[in-house]
Amino acid sequence: MTATPDATTAAEDRRAGLKVIRDVAPYLWPEETHIRVRVVLALSALICTKLIAVVTPLFYKSAVDALAKDGGVPILALGAVGLTVAYGMSRLMQVGFEQLRDLLFARVSQQALRRLALRTFRHIHALSLRFHITRKTGALSRVMDRGVKGVAFLLRFMLFSIGPLVLELVLICAIVVGVFDWRFLVVLVATFAIYCAFTFAVTEWRVKIRKVMNDQDNEASQRAIDSLLNFETVKYFGAEKREALRYDQAMAGYEEAAVKTAYSLSAINAGQAVIINVGLVSVMVMAAQGVEAGLFTVGDFVMVNAYMMQVIAPLNFLGFVYREIRQALVDMGQMFDLLDQPSEITDKPGAPPLRVDTGRIDLDAVRFSYEPEREILKGVSFTVEGGQTVAIVGATGSGKSTVGRLLFRFYDVTGGAVRIDGQDIRDVTQDSLHAAIGVVPQDTVLFNDTIRHNIAYGREAATQADVEDAARAAQIHSFIESLPQGYDTLVGERGLKLSGGEKQRVGIARALLKNPPILLLDEATSALDTDTEQEIKGALRRAGEGRTVLTIAHRLSTIAEADRIIVLEDGQIVEQGSHAELLKSRGRYAQLWDRQLAEDAA
Repeated sequence: MTATPDATTAAEDRRAGLKVIRDVAPYLWPEETHIRVRVVLALSALICTKLIAVVTPLFYKSAVDALAKDGGVPILALGAVGLTVAYGMSRLMQVGFEQLRDLLFARVSQQALRRLALRTFRHIHALSLRFHITRKTGALSRVMDRGVKGVAFLLRFMLFSIGPLVLELVLICAIVVGVFDWRFLVVLVATFAIYCAFTFAVTEWRVKIRKVMNDQDNEASQRAIDSLLNFETVKYFGAEKREALRYDQAMAGYEEAAVKTAYSLSAINAGQAVIINVGLVSVMVMAAQGVEAGLFTVGDFVMVNAYMMQVIAPLNFLGFVYREIRQALVDMGQMFDLLDQPSEITDKPGAPPLRVDTGRIDLDAVRFSYEPEREILKGVSFTVEGGQTVAIVGATGSGKSTVGRLLFRFYDVTGGAVRIDGQDIRDVTQDSLHAAIGVVPQDTVLFNDTIRHNIAYGREAATQADVEDAARAAQIHSFIESLPQGYDTLVGERGLKLSGGEKQRVGIARALLKNPPILLLDEATSALDTDTEQEIKGALRRAGEGRTVLTIAHRLSTIAEADRIIVLEDGQIVEQGSHAELLKSRGRYAQLWDRQLAEDAA
């Protein structure tokens, strides 16, 4: 017989859930001995809590029998008052052990969350640029946030609710069979079984609705983040109503899913109440009949009621816990799927650090494609000698920015090799490669922090004097000093409080503070006005002194002084030489130069 799609999906969900639990389990039993001791003590306190909880109703029964003079055998020959005190003490001890359990386990759970969150954060940073380009940052953040919260829930409630509840039910069933008879056990077991079957079945249905609700939540969150990050663009095009409509459409989908979730919650609560109360009334009726027949005492009637009430509370909670555990498994599954995402760019086992002697860069027949059907670079070969400044120019889509990304190893070449001082960059560690290259991108993105923080980001533990020296070299120190708060000035979200030229000079200062032997300038002045461009050119010229500089250029006026200029066209080098040589040859470079002069004059 062929399995139905729903059955197949349910089986896959169960396998996925078990996989998540296996992934989480090591965090409950870490290598640190003191944490393992805490786990053992917390579990011991938990077992004591449940043993006391099961014994407590026996004190209650004996106290009632003693008061009713009903022939019951008092526990430990205590009187009614003594039994009542013992009952109160047992309840107090139960609460005490619960609090001790929570106290002991707090460090375990919080450390587990911290380790898992750190692992996820590091893994996200280890993923390739290709991955980050194709994923939505807002949705990625929500996956991580919900996944970590799901682990917190799972660690606490699977360990302290499901297991302990099963233990308590087994002990209660044993006592019920011993004190009463098998009929009570049948009713109890039937009630529990029907309750659990109903809860699990309806919860599976609710989980599907919650998945839809999560997707809509991610979409709404992403639209809100995108709109707020592009606040200026929204204003430029008067698109506030359009953005509000897009956000409202996503929230409408979330609203619909949330309403269905609320309806399903009412349905499951009503069903659970009916099952529990039918079971409770059935047991109470049987006990009442036994008392009337003289088979049981009034204390027995009270005790069976106490046990049923004691079980009903966690059973009601079980419905909530199971629903939340299923949702937590979904959330955690998304996070662990993220952790299972392989890093496209990895270090070879035992890879040595890059040794930079002169800073010579070689591209040897480099081929590369973002997608298999469209090749970007088609056998590009050139050399940048140590200390030289070489510029790469070409029309949009020619592949010039791709060269910079390959040099920094955001991607690996699909053919040929990129070498620094004779070393294939795929054979050395990424950390050492990144340390050797300073990058000034076209659009310098700043952290929402102070100017000092953003410049000092170039080198860990940089002093204030180091920061100021880098700022002077980038020709921005005087501007910073003129600000009321100086280096403590906050730059705003993505640096929006600074102009394009100011942001770019902060980026140059940051790269200079890093003090790398190789400098990559990726269209560093293409978005600036002419006056600002001239100021930045001076800063970039000084930044390149004594370094190997590879410039990806859009505006040709910024690279006229380069030692050599390479012209790319459709992923191939069509000509190269100095500025004067290329103009004299009247080839592709001369065409681009003449066109740019005409555009500037217009």
